[in-house]
Amino acid sequence: MTNQFNQNRLAETTSPYLRQHMYNPVHWQPWEQAVFDEARRRNVPVLLSVGYAACHWCHVMAHESFEDAEVAALMNANYVCIKLDREERPDLDDIYMTALSMMGEQGGWPLTMFLDPDGVPFWGGTYFPKTPQYGRPGFMQILQELARIYAEAPEKIARNCKALGDGLRARAAEEAHGKLPPDLTARAARSLAAHVDMNQGGIGAAPKFPQPFLYRFLWQQAQLGDDNALRDSVLVTANNICQGGLYDHLGGGFARYSVDAAWLVPHFEKMLYDNAQLVDLLTRLWRTTKNPIYAARIAATIDWLVNEMQLPDGGFAASLDADSEGAEGLFYIWTPEEIENVLGEKTATFSQAYGVTTEGNFENRNILNRLHAVGAKNTHDVEAGLAEARMALLARRNTRPRPGRDDKMLADWNAMTITALAHAAQTFRNADWRKLAIRTFAALERDLCETVNGRATGRLVHSARRVDKTVHRLDLCLAADLVHAAEAAIALYQGTGEAAYLHKAIGWMGSLESAYADTRRGGYFENDDRTPGLLVRNRNVQDNAMPATNAVALRVFAALAQLTGDMGFARRADAIRDALAGMMAKNYPSMTSLLDAATASRHPATLVIRTVPDDGETLALVQAATQHPIVDLLIVELPPGADLPPDHPAHAKEIINGRTTAYLCPGQECLPPVHEAEKLESYLNDLVSRWRKGHLPSD
Repeated sequence: MTNQFNQNRLAETTSPYLRQHMYNPVHWQPWEQAVFDEARRRNVPVLLSVGYAACHWCHVMAHESFEDAEVAALMNANYVCIKLDREERPDLDDIYMTALSMMGEQGGWPLTMFLDPDGVPFWGGTYFPKTPQYGRPGFMQILQELARIYAEAPEKIARNCKALGDGLRARAAEEAHGKLPPDLTARAARSLAAHVDMNQGGIGAAPKFPQPFLYRFLWQQAQLGDDNALRDSVLVTANNICQGGLYDHLGGGFARYSVDAAWLVPHFEKMLYDNAQLVDLLTRLWRTTKNPIYAARIAATIDWLVNEMQLPDGGFAASLDADSEGAEGLFYIWTPEEIENVLGEKTATFSQAYGVTTEGNFENRNILNRLHAVGAKNTHDVEAGLAEARMALLARRNTRPRPGRDDKMLADWNAMTITALAHAAQTFRNADWRKLAIRTFAALERDLCETVNGRATGRLVHSARRVDKTVHRLDLCLAADLVHAAEAAIALYQGTGEAAYLHKAIGWMGSLESAYADTRRGGYFENDDRTPGLLVRNRNVQDNAMPATNAVALRVFAALAQLTGDMGFARRADAIRDALAGMMAKNYPSMTSLLDAATASRHPATLVIRTVPDDGETLALVQAATQHPIVDLLIVELPPGADLPPDHPAHAKEIINGRTTAYLCPGQECLPPVHEAEKLESYLNDLVSRWRKGHLPSD
């Protein structure tokens, strides 16, 4: 009988990333306890390689090392090798990426970690070339030397394991309780904005990441503090992101990050979570600025989601690859000759508008961008001509070999996308976007709800993938999936008034409370207590590529308190804030989502609009609310027959005199009803003024 550990087993998996490696000569194993038992039996270390399908440097290391017979022979002889998809197991990735940072190394993917048979790390890094290059040691040297030390000096391995294991456990057990200093959010915003590049936007030098949650926080503080300097720091960043090469000017959508300081050269992979967050941020900015660039980028990015990311049965795929035809960005870049072949006599106008030159701006080709025209305004005729040219170039680009698509469905990423679509639909009054959000929510419930013995448990599995119409679900439930799905349900409740969405949000947050609560310190663990193979059980409290799970939980509990009138939800929100306040005061640069959520929870306000079908006043009132610059206002559109929870202060308040009627409820009291958009705007302006003066509903 063939030993299962003497072969590559990734063909058994459904992850597109893992299946990219199923023909490697490396004897790759999935993450499971039996693999660690085999390492103990053989008395060899475990080599853990973590990556994801769209990752360029993951592909590079695969081609150089994992597809190489000589390297594979070293790996197979001296290690038991695990290949892990970080998008399927962000909880494990977080543990081992933290261990890497404890070693003083900068994180990134591929993540290459060396573990003992208990899963404790003793050394690691990210990308390694096969032989020494780029100032980095060669992977073959590393494999040989670590195998030698493991065999000849086990005490060194044990010391490293103890140091890193103790460090991980100490971090996971860290106490962070306290009270937020009253001026912390304002101080944090000013401090962070001082680091924004006011010429090109973004924090620091290259590489630059969009960090939508950071700019959401700065925008919130700018609006509450009426601070133009903070506003400018957000807008200069948003304008350059929208006009740079990070944005795909032909197909829509944003790449993951910029490798330069000017937002010109992207790392070409496109991730669902980035685009969800950027659509939501730009929607917020548009409410104040009415900048047509933001509206155009929102619309084009949603079109990209529909055209390139939507799955056949609903929901959205995880990512598009950075590479095609074995080269990074090849699908997206152009030579002047290629453009001229498509546009003919219109080439000069287009090339001037999009920075196309003979020498190029990326490997002798051109990344289309409008950075030289940030803030400039073209005439309607010029823009119409450019739109026609873009369509022609997009049609030509679509004949090229396409980047690979990771078509697994992730619960938290899809939920973030639903939230962004629902908010954009409500703001721009776009019924198609709302239908898309509703369809995606239905797919999330259908494919990602956990069942045991055929019955729903009230939780969500993190990942699923359809293969030949069969849904293959990952046996993992994470807190992030519950809180983002609850927020998505709330966003749909606001736009539709359908109580089923509100009940679903309440149910998911109940599952969070019952299975993920840290009953000793407060806040919520990322994993429940039944997840096997974890060195530590972490609370996700710091932002990374996505907002911290506990920040979203705080935001959702605060919203549920407003929408239901149940102050038990408000107490849970306050408990998260207090449980993490000590850490926020020290580490605010990496905890802006928690600061944002804590601030929003102190400014509770709901606007309930009792709508009358086909009534002009309905549209006027809703537009006055959804396009007002007020932040953190929850707007609920209730059609005839719909009602609010019995403890909501606007419960049983109805349409008056057959006219659309709005009830603005700061805290748990409601102002007199209004029918006119101008009067509602006056109410909202007055509420913003009171907030800016520090007057809260409890005052």
